[in-house]
Amino acid sequence: MSADTERVVVVTGGGSGIGAAIARRFAVEGATVVVVGRTREKLDRTAAGAPVGAKVLARTADLTVPDQVDTLFASIKAELGRLDVLVNNAGAPAFGAVDAVTPDAWRAAMALNLDAVFHASRAALGPLRAARGSIVNVGSTGGLGGDYGMAAYNAAKGAVVNLTRAMALDHAPQVRVNAVHPGFTLGTGITAGLAAETPVVKAFAERIPLGRVAFPEEIASVVAFLAGPQARYVTGAQLPVDGGLSAASGQPRIVP
Repeated sequence: MSADTERVVVVTGGGSGIGAAIARRFAVEGATVVVVGRTREKLDRTAAGAPVGAKVLARTADLTVPDQVDTLFASIKAELGRLDVLVNNAGAPAFGAVDAVTPDAWRAAMALNLDAVFHASRAALGPLRAARGSIVNVGSTGGLGGDYGMAAYNAAKGAVVNLTRAMALDHAPQVRVNAVHPGFTLGTGITAGLAAETPVVKAFAERIPLGRVAFPEEIASVVAFLAGPQARYVTGAQLPVDGGLSAASGQPRIVP
């Protein structure tokens, strides 16, 4: 581990997949990491899987409930004395075209994928200003373009794109705010349990210029970069981590 023993990092949705990988990455760098989610069992697994000597703390909260979020960040500040990085990773896919999504399902998708980003950022900004820290929002390539049958998810993640830009403007120079947008990533959400040779994984890989899908650790490394000192002049950025998929126009190859 590095000598980065002062930084305190909060990772929402830290119980599995990309969130757990992000927590491990910061723990390896020597930071104190607080993983947040609704399921204590998952969070405890992340904490137990941390490197020897690392400090990973599990805290439960429903990030869609403002009072719980405020209480969470007040307790982190009281216990650890500071906050340097907030990674807004909590989220989940939501399926259905507009005429197939119920109002309750629409609201649930917005609450977890968008409102949670707002609530956590709002609660964290005070200590982040004091530390001249940063926020990294984990969006999705689904926020940079549309997908079939994912209207609510696309809308929520698209809103995270512009929320990131607005916060970057409003809170500079004290707090940097950036976003990473993962493409198809194994071991997270609807891809949990899928293997590289699964037909749907192969279908995605065939469309990705780098020829394969991503692993959670590859998303985590980009998050760590944006949160760290090497990115100290970067704010408001929207960084796809998708193997080059979003570089394409969508048209088929017409030359050899």
